[in-house]
Amino acid sequence: MNTQQGSGPPPPRRRPPHRLPMHRLPIHYGWVIMAAGTLTIFACLGLGRFSLGMLLPSMGKALDLSYAEMGFLSTANFVGYLVAVLLSGRIMRRIGARNIISAALVGVGGSMMAISQLSSLTAITAFYILTGMASALANVPVMALISIWFGRSQRGKAAGFVVIGSGFAIILCGWLIPYLNDLHHDGWRTGWLSLGATVLCCAVICYALFRNTPAELGLAPVGATTDELSAAGSRPSPAPLALHSRIVLHCAAIYFLFGFTYVIYVTFVVTSMIEDRGYAESAAGIFWSWVGLLSLLSGPLPGALSDRFGRKAALMSVFAIQAMAYLLVALPLPDFFLFCSIGCYGIVAWSIPSIISALVADYAGQQRVAAIFGFVTFVFGIGQIIGPYLAGLLAEATGSFSASFFLAFCLAVAAVILSSFLPATGTAKSSS
Repeated sequence: MNTQQGSGPPPPRRRPPHRLPMHRLPIHYGWVIMAAGTLTIFACLGLGRFSLGMLLPSMGKALDLSYAEMGFLSTANFVGYLVAVLLSGRIMRRIGARNIISAALVGVGGSMMAISQLSSLTAITAFYILTGMASALANVPVMALISIWFGRSQRGKAAGFVVIGSGFAIILCGWLIPYLNDLHHDGWRTGWLSLGATVLCCAVICYALFRNTPAELGLAPVGATTDELSAAGSRPSPAPLALHSRIVLHCAAIYFLFGFTYVIYVTFVVTSMIEDRGYAESAAGIFWSWVGLLSLLSGPLPGALSDRFGRKAALMSVFAIQAMAYLLVALPLPDFFLFCSIGCYGIVAWSIPSIISALVADYAGQQRVAAIFGFVTFVFGIGQIIGPYLAGLLAEATGSFSASFFLAFCLAVAAVILSSFLPATGTAKSSS
């Protein structure tokens, strides 16, 4: 082998295939991850779940579904979500967040497109269970990924921007679904088909943008302090936070109450406006779009406030506002109070998932965040299963949704009280 100088230029250094030309990016790549996360939530939850509220009235009429059957269909989605949520952390560790999120979005989009071709409630339910499973396999890893790419001082704000993807989806569905129903006799089928195709496009974009860790690109997390970087580089704690620890169960109970209450509102408020108050579907769709528009502030603002003033204060404030939204729609008040209800719900719609994900990351650290967030989301999913089914039964028994919304109000008040007993993040370990 010739080792003399001047024998020829050294071979060019080849960039690893996963590494991007970072010198061309004017911002930290963590903010690109955040944008891809917003697109993921737009697709897996916004289109995969929250579109159901707009699709149900025309779909229920075409298929002759009762209120209880409508509630059961929503519950079926959450059953699928619940089955998959505990597996998401394990699969993420095996194949990486990028792969699992992208594959899950393909599952969401494909199952939604399949529903557009079905007429049997049994078959639709089966595929909507698959939609729920795929939604969980995208949602949990993307929220865990934010805690990896962002330090504690930026985590709540970043998670807040991610969850507003659902708001953009609600805006889209609020005008698109009524338009398709006016355009076609079976407009709800075209709605499922077009929304599913949109999710598939999102899957391709997300695969191109996501990276599993900042280290892949030679970066530190956004806003990470020296202490956080030192902790991340050290060995895991000899006594990591356990799933059965008091603080984890406390967080899970709070998230359960959110899952139970919010899903009643998002599943049935449009149907209630049409069936109980006599609104046209197009008018109800406009109001639902306003929820989506207002919700664009519901993630980043409370998330940033939780970074500044603490997760406990933020959770108490948000649950109090949601309780007011549920009460205003439950009582037989003039329509002005219905608008107030929509406003109250919209401004805090997606704030609790962002605060809970930041809270879990504060308590657990990067080593355990995926597993613990998966567990509290599992308990949250139980609330989502019980909520719409019980609300549908109550509506069937009483002839309106007032009792269901009042139940949501009572449990939201309970969540305010439960949040007030959260310990400071520095004392979480001692309560385990």
